[in-house]
Amino acid sequence: MQQVDSKLPFKLVYSLGEHPYLGFLIEPHVVQLNPNGSYSLSYKRIFTNTIGDFASALDETDYQIIKLLDEIEQTNIIKRHHKKAIRPVDFFGKIFDKKILEHLRPKIEQNMILALEKIGNKPLFLMSKDGYPADQELRIADEPMFILFHFRRDDIETRYFPTLKYKGNRLDFMYKGAQVIINKQAWLLLENTLFHFDQDIDGKKLSPFLNKRYIAVPRATEKRYFETFVVGLIEKYHVYAEGFEIKTHKEDARPIIKLFYVTSGDSFIQLSFAYGPYEFSSGGEQPTTVRLQHHEETDTYTFHRIKRSLAWEKKQTTFLESIGLHKKDALFGSYVTADDSSVITWLNQYQELLQEKGFSVTQEKGDKTIFIGKTSLEIEIQEENDWFDVKAMAYFGPYEIPFIELRDNILNRIREFTLPNGEIAIIPEEWFAQYEHLFHFATKRDSLTFSKTHIGLLHEISEHTQVTFHRKLEKLMEFDEIDDQPVPEHFNGELRPYQKAGYNWFHFLQRYKFGGCLADDMGLGKTVQTLALLQKQREELRDSEQSKTSLLILPTSLIYNWQKEAEKFAPALRVLLHTGSNRLKDPFGFSHFDLVITTYGIARSDEQLLAKFFFNYIILDESQHIKNPTSKSFKAIKTLKSKHKLALSGTPIENSVGDIWSQMHFTNPGLLGSYSFFQKEFVLPIEKKKDEEKAARLQAIIKPFILRRTKDQVAKELPPKTEQTIYCQMNEEQAEQYESVKSEYRNALLDNALQQNGKGNQILLLQGLTKLRQLANHPRMLDENADISSGKFDAVTEMLSSIMAEGHKVLVFSQFVKQLQLFKQHFDKQKVAYAYLDGSTKDRQEAVSVFKENEAVQVFLISIKAGGVGLNLTEADYVFILDPWWNPAVEQQAIDRSHRIGQKKNVFIYKFISKDTVEEKILALQGRKKALSSALITTEESFIKSLSKEDIQELLK
Repeated sequence: MQQVDSKLPFKLVYSLGEHPYLGFLIEPHVVQLNPNGSYSLSYKRIFTNTIGDFASALDETDYQIIKLLDEIEQTNIIKRHHKKAIRPVDFFGKIFDKKILEHLRPKIEQNMILALEKIGNKPLFLMSKDGYPADQELRIADEPMFILFHFRRDDIETRYFPTLKYKGNRLDFMYKGAQVIINKQAWLLLENTLFHFDQDIDGKKLSPFLNKRYIAVPRATEKRYFETFVVGLIEKYHVYAEGFEIKTHKEDARPIIKLFYVTSGDSFIQLSFAYGPYEFSSGGEQPTTVRLQHHEETDTYTFHRIKRSLAWEKKQTTFLESIGLHKKDALFGSYVTADDSSVITWLNQYQELLQEKGFSVTQEKGDKTIFIGKTSLEIEIQEENDWFDVKAMAYFGPYEIPFIELRDNILNRIREFTLPNGEIAIIPEEWFAQYEHLFHFATKRDSLTFSKTHIGLLHEISEHTQVTFHRKLEKLMEFDEIDDQPVPEHFNGELRPYQKAGYNWFHFLQRYKFGGCLADDMGLGKTVQTLALLQKQREELRDSEQSKTSLLILPTSLIYNWQKEAEKFAPALRVLLHTGSNRLKDPFGFSHFDLVITTYGIARSDEQLLAKFFFNYIILDESQHIKNPTSKSFKAIKTLKSKHKLALSGTPIENSVGDIWSQMHFTNPGLLGSYSFFQKEFVLPIEKKKDEEKAARLQAIIKPFILRRTKDQVAKELPPKTEQTIYCQMNEEQAEQYESVKSEYRNALLDNALQQNGKGNQILLLQGLTKLRQLANHPRMLDENADISSGKFDAVTEMLSSIMAEGHKVLVFSQFVKQLQLFKQHFDKQKVAYAYLDGSTKDRQEAVSVFKENEAVQVFLISIKAGGVGLNLTEADYVFILDPWWNPAVEQQAIDRSHRIGQKKNVFIYKFISKDTVEEKILALQGRKKALSSALITTEESFIKSLSKEDIQELLK
């Protein structure tokens, strides 16, 4: 080897040579070219890190090939196998052995195959014995070879040999000096051409025939040879036979499910596949299986070659897993149900579907034949004068069994029931839990008859079974359209057309003894519609012996809003606030009132007291509070009794379809089945699988019992701007702190010094009023570390949550930056997106753009001084004013950010006032000082200067 000069012409070549220990390898070399372009005798072995000046001869593929060949070069192999430095001569002479070669050769051959695939038409040579890399030019065959193994059996022996075909012609390779250079996926070197095969052939199956015509197997040892070597060969390769038969089976396979019934243990099923007469357990990896059959009488052999479709088999197992099966033993192909329920229940449920899909369902032979077929239960409840008759029929395939005949099985938890044909029906596990009480409470042993007091028990059954209530269904069938009902005589106000429709709907529910959920958007007057109904009830039941008292359960933050609305629209209603520590302890006291208003919290703690009274209506406002059926509120409310039930909520479904179940269960028990059934039948298909058919079915079921109108639907019936004052009750600790600060300032201000009207007193008054206004909003505005909550804050966050759930945008105004900061902290904690603007906001336009353009941003927190003017925010259709200003004109400016030219929606304005605080007094003062406030008043100080001694006494009263 002479030095190669990179300044003179040279070429990169790949050279196949045989290493004395490692076998065939490929090496990259650069070879100097003669002036006539031929290869000179100067060459150099190159590696990835020694390419240097020869890089011009390489392309990207060459770099990839050289990297592969670097890894199998002897120095790198020795380093990987022997951590200490050692000379190659010592490694191969003292350490290397056959075992090491068997370990190394597969990796070498893998890299060689990858290299050959990439070399393609690049220069490839056979290395000379003295190591010259460009000795004989090689080419890689441009098509793979086909191999066929032949067997010829006669009376003496069986001869075995392969034939090769290349491009359709037989290739003679025996006694031609051919060499197998790669064994793993055979590559054959023949007459300077490298051949590969159309399937993975082990080179060792070719090697014996390079210098031999055939291998002979005598009759005495042929059986063992056939059972091992020949069976394996037929499974993998193309084989031609004379003297014995090879039959290939490609019949359409059938999936087979076999039940293994275990009386006192866990039954399971086995999945297998039948290809003609041959059956295989699922889970096999071999696509072709060969079975050998020896015919003793004729001493002949037949090899049955069964070609399995593993992709098709995988589809069958995937299908079974999709309908609830879980693999128990992959080798045996056994399955159990994924949810630990009985495989027999699973088979009964899916037998028809399995047969449709081509599955055969069989049983392991035993002393019992288990019934496999559809199992169901139908219950019909006939309502008599003072009892119920339950007609229940169990169906096991074609057999109708009166449910009463299963009485002893259900009560004694005996799962096996013998059918008329002798088959054993396995009673579904859930029947024991769901119907055991039916037999316990029935008034007769031989029939399912119940007293009227057990109606709740029968409703519970309807939660998980298809139940027919005859009377109710017949009445509903008579229903054609909702009748128009006269409004109550003593109702102050006029119901808008859509509100009148809601009022009529309440009466429809009442007539057919159904409950319902009024789910109008916030601001559409759910309170007004309900008050009209309650006033009508008062007028209709005035002389009746029936219970006249209705119960309203709501969040604490809404108590005074309802009280104010009742005073305004239905002043004749006798209303009891069942709140605070002095509330009634005797349920009889409720009978003196038309409406009892209480909170979810008190309903929980006074559950036993409230449960003793039979109400006319039980009404839940913001009924999404009971959406969790495991909550204490839901469980407590479920025990309360009434003739009618209503739920009110702008967002009955806040996060999941599942939210509706408990609200519907409250209003119409059993309408949607059990919670687990509802989850499986509706929630999962609708939310996970976007099943539109299930969504339509659910809509059809609940449609008569939910009335929902959005602002857009009734927009024409709304005034352009609707304002409402929401009265909020301070929390107990908040109220105590408020009273303490009020007393402190009242004592300081209402003494003789006040009469002097000194400037200092005006400052003190402003300071005191500011503190009281802050406390009325949130104690943490005075002391950020105060661990006291705020009634107003709770009310606002609750309403914001409802409005955002309906998809609306809201402007939230406050004159106190500290108050806005509290809402920022709340939203950050809840991970709710919002826009923010106060005097310190540097990029006003950015804040506005975020709110206007980003649909995910539904709330804009704005300080009145920074955002009261100059903004156009018509994207918002709700405006919250968190605290009253001295000057109503300032409030109006805030409202006009949304209610202005370009606004196409109706705007709802909510003013939040803490009850029994200076905020209420400010509202009254605004009215009295209207003339003054309409003048050019721009500061709080100028307003305070106008206050008389009587005004101040009123504010601090």
